[in-house]
Amino acid sequence: MNKISERILRFNVIFQPEPEGGYTVVVPSLQGCVTYGRTLDEARRMAIDAIGGFVECMREDGEEIPSDDQSFLSVLDFRFPQVAV
Repeated sequence: MNKISERILRFNVIFQPEPEGGYTVVVPSLQGCVTYGRTLDEARRMAIDAIGGFVECMREDGEEIPSDDQSFLSVLDFRFPQVAV
């Protein structure tokens, strides 16, 4: 009997609110992996589905599958000096 092992992969995702509503989701480690959801909850579900399909295609093509286990995202504020007009 074959035993199936499971590997947990971690991916950073970016949720971008769209002006017309909804969220575009980008997975930076998986170049070209982008999806959309009308709500944040739907966008999360769509991201999980998109990542699963993307990773499966990479596996079928024999490509190395990246993971963001050691990285994280942070937001940095940068202030530009105001120029008097």
